Amino acid sequence: MKTLLCSFALFLSAGVFAATAHASFSMAQVTNVPYPSGLVAAKQGNRIAWVLDKQGVRNIWIAEAPGFTPRQVTKYTGDDGQELTQLGFSPDGTYLVYVRGGDHDANWPAKGNLAPDPTSAPVEPEVTIWSIALDSGKLVKIADGDEPAVSSTNRLAFISKHQVWTAALDGKGKPQQLVFDRGEDGSLRWSPDGSRLAFVSTRDDHAFIGVFRSKDQPLVYLAPTTSLDGSPHWSPDGSRIAFARQPGLGGAPQPLLQQTPQPWSIWVADAASGAGHLVWRSPDSLNGSYPETEGADNLHWAAGDRLVFLGDMDGWPHLYSVPASGGDALLLTPGQFMAEFVRLSPDRRYLVYNANTGSTAGDGDRRHLYRVPVDAARPQVLTSGATIEWLPVVTGDGKHLAFLQSGAKRPPLVVVASTDGTDAHAINADQIPRDFPTGQLVVPQPVTFKAADGWTIHGQLFGGDHGGAAKPAIIFVHGGPPRQMFL
Repeated sequence: MKTLLCSFALFLSAGVFAATAHASFSMAQVTNVPYPSGLVAAKQGNRIAWVLDKQGVRNIWIAEAPGFTPRQVTKYTGDDGQELTQLGFSPDGTYLVYVRGGDHDANWPAKGNLAPDPTSAPVEPEVTIWSIALDSGKLVKIADGDEPAVSSTNRLAFISKHQVWTAALDGKGKPQQLVFDRGEDGSLRWSPDGSRLAFVSTRDDHAFIGVFRSKDQPLVYLAPTTSLDGSPHWSPDGSRIAFARQPGLGGAPQPLLQQTPQPWSIWVADAASGAGHLVWRSPDSLNGSYPETEGADNLHWAAGDRLVFLGDMDGWPHLYSVPASGGDALLLTPGQFMAEFVRLSPDRRYLVYNANTGSTAGDGDRRHLYRVPVDAARPQVLTSGATIEWLPVVTGDGKHLAFLQSGAKRPPLVVVASTDGTDAHAINADQIPRDFPTGQLVVPQPVTFKAADGWTIHGQLFGGDHGGAAKPAIIFVHGGPPRQMFL
């Protein structure tokens, strides 16, 4: 996400600088564009929600079928640097929960004076959990905490001081600690019936998957070892939990100047007894290392008792599926491209994702949406052309697809379509300021050139109309700084 957003910002700024010296617009006209992020969909019904950053002021908007008319549900007014993240609907779609504050996109957790405070407020910013009753619009601060998770019975669990707590969604009553655990807890996952809670308990050099059942029953740890376990996901019937396992920390030091494989595996354990078995193991190679793409392993329990996940085994981040009982992994998305922002459909039968591939020239530098069955390598194109699409979600009723879309001359917008990609239309185009200089921005051209070490470098060339004379241009290099050239 961070790479994609930065890319779009650089497209716009570089387009401004590479347009002509006689440009009649200001940098403010480009940078004042509202920016949507954090798009989510309710598990039931047809509601979606997102965060809109408008000149630094963040607020949450929602929309619902049939018209998907955007409606603002928070009323923040200050450019105070406080994030709005981790949006999530209650399973029945009546509440929206979110986190305000923190620095969740940073390289390390926000702690103490590391929390963002760009306004130099004398009161230390907090990380807090809020809920919105969508029918009445009532906004309630629930507790200081992070990582909210709402059960199918509207029971809220969250993390506070590295432990699991619970509170009422309407803010009534006092939050209570739900679990005492000797580790630092996170990755909360409720069982489908809402009676049990799976979580990750990190113990410095290793981590367990724990299951909370009730106050009078001991915690169950799933196939515990000295490995680093994470990413728990319940089976649809609530009897089993799939999770990812990596080797624990420690052992002989690894060489600093040499890449070493980081193998991982997928396990399934009985949620009652904790007994587990190996489902799949990655090759012990650099390509088989634990993925670092958006969503990491993207592990999900799909229909047909299959597990879907993302791996880099052929050098590209691709989607795979494997029987929960174990066996060979099936490659679902073959080709020379990367899959990212993966979402499992509500019926668990297909995956929606974006990938830098397509039939339009230059698609290697864009992102388009695709869907693929969880049990067959039959990807279907959902979007195409000279735009960029990412962060897809499918509404709980399975009838609509929502995503973010931008172009070289158009800022990001929220788009709604049918789940086959047809009838796509932007629902918040009125957020683009009237003075946005669409006609004066430059469409970048893909270029390649050889670096001193022989590598082929891919870049984006931003040129302008200078009557054929030699002119300055900016080439944006993916993963590196822009380079100025005269052409």
